[in-house]
Amino acid sequence: MPINRSIEHGKRSGFGSLAGGGLRMDSFPMRLFRKGNKKFWDPAEIDFSQDARDFAEMSPDEKRLVCTLAAQFMAGEESVTQDLQPFMTAMAAEGRLGDEAYLTQFTFEEAKHMQAFRLWFDAIGLTEDLHDYVDYNPAYQTIFTEELPASLYALADDPSPVAQIRASVTYNHIVEGCLALTGYYSWAQVCTKRGILPGMQEVVKRIGDDERRHMAWGTFTCRRHVAASEAYFDVVDERMQELLQPSLELIANLFDQFPENEVPFGITPDEMTDYALDKVNRRLESIQSAIGRPIEEIDDDYSPMSLEDKFAEEDEAATAAALAGASA
Repeated sequence: MPINRSIEHGKRSGFGSLAGGGLRMDSFPMRLFRKGNKKFWDPAEIDFSQDARDFAEMSPDEKRLVCTLAAQFMAGEESVTQDLQPFMTAMAAEGRLGDEAYLTQFTFEEAKHMQAFRLWFDAIGLTEDLHDYVDYNPAYQTIFTEELPASLYALADDPSPVAQIRASVTYNHIVEGCLALTGYYSWAQVCTKRGILPGMQEVVKRIGDDERRHMAWGTFTCRRHVAASEAYFDVVDERMQELLQPSLELIANLFDQFPENEVPFGITPDEMTDYALDKVNRRLESIQSAIGRPIEEIDDDYSPMSLEDKFAEEDEAATAAALAGASA
């Protein structure tokens, strides 16, 4: 775009889609956008009738665990739907139209995830107030009512690289990468091993696929800043360390509701924690690998999505192994 043209909000004197080179369809954000367009799904088309029958046959502790998981996910999806919007403004301040386009899809998907969980609760007959499933967990409140909105809405006044990194680590790497995907992993293990909740199995599969694209964008965003300055990796690491403890407490509190060695469905809390830490560390390695790389290379580097695809393959293998062990 010529130097006298701007697409910054409030200062528009031109249009990015009209500029030479257009939207650069091969840039990483636009590749995610195009990938998401091919994977559209509608929560209203998922059949939860068998889920209602399966839920009715569960023990009280089993019901408590699945409702806690689902309620914390639903409230979390609502939170991120609301809190993501300032990131679009930050991308506008940089004139990153491809990222803005992807974040509109990103936000739409988060709202759809919220709808999917609400439809599940309605189908199993739980329409009363569900706050009890999140209020008991102080670490949940710390992440979702304090840290997440504070770091995201800070971008409205400060769209700097440091603020973007803190927001991305909070949102993409803690809320999604450490908490959500760990939870989806436990859902997949429980549902598949027991052969129950087919509707929830479909929800988890669909949402997990969406969230991996979200995660890839977060890794990409941190990578492009780290490529610009090695010092920004310290910002990534610092924010991660600030939030890891409350995140691990959130996971532990989920299972501490039950007596030791009596967690429903045979879930092992340590396995969930190990899963979360492994994925966090490997994404950190991906971000660190951007140090010293030319920024223009980062914008076309598909490796963040390739990493998420690898995680998906590993999860499928682990679920298949769990299923084989259960039937042996």
